[in-house]
Amino acid sequence: MRILIAPDKFAGTMSAGEAADAVAAGWLRARPGDTAETLPLADGGPGFVEVLARAKPGAQLRTVDVYDPLGRPTQADYLLDGDTAYIESAAACGLHLLGPGERDPLGATTYGVGLLVSHAVEHGARRVVVGLGGSSTTDAGAGMLTALGCTFRDATGRPIAYGGMGLPETASVDWQPRTRGAEFIAATDVDSPLLGPHGAAHVFGPQKGADPQQVAFLEQAVAHFAQAAEPATGYVGAANLPGAGAAGGLGFALFLLGGTRASGARLTCDAVGLDAKIAAADLVITGEGSFDSQSLRGKLAAEVASGAAAHGRPCLVMAGRSDVDAHPDLAGVHSVTELLGSAKEAMARPVEGLTALAEKVAKEWRE
Repeated sequence: MRILIAPDKFAGTMSAGEAADAVAAGWLRARPGDTAETLPLADGGPGFVEVLARAKPGAQLRTVDVYDPLGRPTQADYLLDGDTAYIESAAACGLHLLGPGERDPLGATTYGVGLLVSHAVEHGARRVVVGLGGSSTTDAGAGMLTALGCTFRDATGRPIAYGGMGLPETASVDWQPRTRGAEFIAATDVDSPLLGPHGAAHVFGPQKGADPQQVAFLEQAVAHFAQAAEPATGYVGAANLPGAGAAGGLGFALFLLGGTRASGARLTCDAVGLDAKIAAADLVITGEGSFDSQSLRGKLAAEVASGAAAHGRPCLVMAGRSDVDAHPDLAGVHSVTELLGSAKEAMARPVEGLTALAEKVAKEWRE
């Protein structure tokens, strides 16, 4: 059999590439006569650039000196494919860049993302695709816009502080982004607006370490910033657009730059040629760290499963944990947690567990 293994990352334990390799190793251990092609995927969050670089060997991987969410010097990569740049915002503002106890929901900034964007447009990018996801920030993209040449001042004329904490002080906007007319695309499967119960602060703030009081503060801070920024940029209503709340409001900032939103999962699947690879396979395997009912609503697993169904190919899910037992588009759902007996064991031995799960499923598979 020809097996296509196309998983997302297993957040907190394995990259998509590591997960794909683990599944392949386990499957071929049980069925050495099969052939397995690995096709790691991403939805715009961590792993976005790595996946695209693997699929586009002719593209150039650029390394840039940037700042992390707390303003510390670091380096981040982006991919330049012709005149299109693919940027992973989490590379400069991701939660994974912070150690235990370092989360700072009020002070974390997207300034480093702006340095990546600036480098890309200064080196020929006319189209900039920014993958959104896994951020530690809720600054509505103010840091990114500052790095691109915009200035946000308080009532005394001083630049506001970085992070969400400075947003309530915004009194004037000097809107001169240095983007050389580039087109922007926000690659995200998050459809949250900037504000409200489904917005950046309320939905994602707690994941970034914000307590209830900080969530309330950030909601008001982001709302104030939007009221000041929208009239200055001419994009009134940007805060209400689906995806404006992605990555702590970074989607909103991209919309202020005239950007549009695209499905990160669909964009990645198209870029790696998923449809043709499914057509050439006999069995498709996808997976992610936590598989639930939302996974089959526009996320990567949904793209893979629907593509397999369209070509009449069986599709299996192998996940770290799963709340879903079955689905019409799936030939089976299996989890490492179920195999090893607990989530703790699954987290402690992710590669070993996923490899063992793939071997078990392969032994039981009936063509």
